Formats: sequence, structure tokens, C-alpha cells
Amino acid sequence: MNLMELVEKSKDIATVKRVFGEPVRHGDVVVIPVARIAQGGGGGQGQGRGDKGDEGSGSGGGYGFAATPAGVFVLKDGDAIWRPAVDVNRIVVGGQIVAVVLLLTLRAIFKKRRRTR
Repeated sequence: MNLMELVEKSKDIATVKRVFGEPVRHGDVVVIPVARIAQGGGGGQGQGRGDKGDEGSGSGGGYGFAATPAGVFVLKDGDAIWRPAVDVNRIVVGGQIVAVVLLLTLRAIFKKRRRTR
């Protein structure tokens, strides 16, 4: 597959259907799931001379795609309400980072106090 084919295929993947899911109806309530989408790709090709004096050429490419839930739109009685998705893992990691920074700061303060005594 050449680089232009990769670019064309990536355009086909990046559609609004990847962000907004199919609406789910339950009675008079409609729920529309929403996701955060990230994609990227790259490629290259070249020619060169090897260590043994032989000539060669090569090419390569790659593509990445990631989706995480962002939340849902809830449509009810003519109103649209946004309900964000809660990423518990991100909250836990954030709390751990804050705790480590706090402990390192306290350690620096206590070391400084010991030196001044």
C-alpha cells in the first residue's frame, strides 16, 4: 500500500459516525453517545546505499486510531442535556500525582528545617 492509499483510507475512517453513536430510544427519551476520537498516521520512503555498497529502497507507513467515551446527550421533553462520562482511572491517577507532589514538597520542607537547626 502506498502513502496516498493510506491517506485516502484514513479519510474514510474519520467520519462523524465515529464521534456520535446511533441514538438509543427508550419511551420519550433519546440518548446519543459521544466519543473523543484521535487519529494519526505517517509514512515515508527512500533509497540508499547499504554498508556493503549495495543499493536498496524501502518504504513504510503506519496509522493509529483511538476512541474514548466523552458522554451522552439526553433528549427529553424538547431539552438536550449533556451528561459527561466519568473516567475513574484519570481521577485516580490525578490524585496519585497530587499526592506524590505533596509528599515531595513536604520532604523538601522538612529537610530544609533540619539543616537550619
